Amino acid sequence: MARHRLGLVEGTVLFIGAVLGPGVMVLPALAARAAGPASILAWVVLLVFSVPVAAAFAALGARHPDGGGVATFVSRAFGPRLAAPVGWWFFFVVPVGVLAGALVGGEYVAAALGAGPATALWIGVAILAAAFGTNYVGLHLSGRVQLAMVVVLTVLLLVTVIVTAPTSRAVNFTPFAPHGWAAVGAAATVLFYAFSGWEAASHLSAEFRDPRRHLPLATGLTLVLVSLLYLSLTITTVGVLGVGAAATSVPLSLMLEAAFGPAGRVVTAVAAVFLSFIAVNTYIAGGARLGAALGRDGALPRALAKGGTAGDVPRRSLTVQVALCAIAVFVTWQLTIDLDGLMRVTSACLAAVSFAGMAAAHRLLPRGSLSWYGALAGLAFTALVLVFCGLLLIIPIVLGLGALVTVRSAPRARPADVAGTQVEG
Repeated sequence: MARHRLGLVEGTVLFIGAVLGPGVMVLPALAARAAGPASILAWVVLLVFSVPVAAAFAALGARHPDGGGVATFVSRAFGPRLAAPVGWWFFFVVPVGVLAGALVGGEYVAAALGAGPATALWIGVAILAAAFGTNYVGLHLSGRVQLAMVVVLTVLLLVTVIVTAPTSRAVNFTPFAPHGWAAVGAAATVLFYAFSGWEAASHLSAEFRDPRRHLPLATGLTLVLVSLLYLSLTITTVGVLGVGAAATSVPLSLMLEAAFGPAGRVVTAVAAVFLSFIAVNTYIAGGARLGAALGRDGALPRALAKGGTAGDVPRRSLTVQVALCAIAVFVTWQLTIDLDGLMRVTSACLAAVSFAGMAAAHRLLPRGSLSWYGALAGLAFTALVLVFCGLLLIIPIVLGLGALVTVRSAPRARPADVAGTQVEG
């Protein structure tokens, strides 16, 4: 039976799910808490630099489509041994990142019910269970489910901006930088969570029917839509809520409640659940395919390679992700780690992945080309984000050292042998 491969529409939907995700529901408030209205500058900078980063990943995926994503790119650029830490950074942080994404939905539902953190956590666990179940069924079902969700939710977010923007007040933008200009960098660190979906999407490059043609188009469409939604929502959030934006974990609930009354909380709770599911679903798909590729290449146990062929379902790798998610849930519950903390941990590891990916792009892409210069800009940008991660850099450092110590042998198979036909550039 012929394997299902992604077309432009399904691929774009999955990309939007990875990059947009639940961050649109909570990050404007977290950024405002860190930097006040000046957090808008952090959004603008991240949007501008996400263009070369996304373009570089699209160019690499079109030339080297493989489930290993950034780890494969680094392997081709610098050798398999240095690719192992990159794979570990992504694979082992996916459970933390998807838990954070699921908790966004949980927070909004709990707020609508007037419940507390425990309810939010269990609703998040239910979202995770649904996303894992969908991935066990297969990517084809995931794409169809997400197509309807993305269309409906995009309309809902645009309606939110249109309805609430007229109530914005200029006084809410002053003082513009209450915590100083350095706080903009701190805001950018947590906001990187919103722009790290390109790493997850890179693991789906081998799933496209025509990576060379569809990847750049899907990337461009995603960039335009996500940029419009993120920027309009963050400006509206600050303008409407003012200092209240920094004091809530459910800013859209407050905005829609002011516009539509109590029903606004219910609407945003439903939207948050769907957005959380979309992002979590895509990250799980990317993480599972990466685990299979790392098993194939010797960076994880060989048994995980089963199901790693393009179009198949890597159920063994998915099962490992389930176990890691269960551990993440337990630790979060025991240590009462909040959403901001989970997102910052995820951002630190994914910033390291992006940095490695941009270094590989600078090495692999045609020298002097537009995408090559874009990779150079992305490299400088992600390096700056890593600096602002501060002590959280300990996490990718420890994981990277663990990978280098554990992985001693060369890959047992070339990426093209397992994950689909390579497209040479």
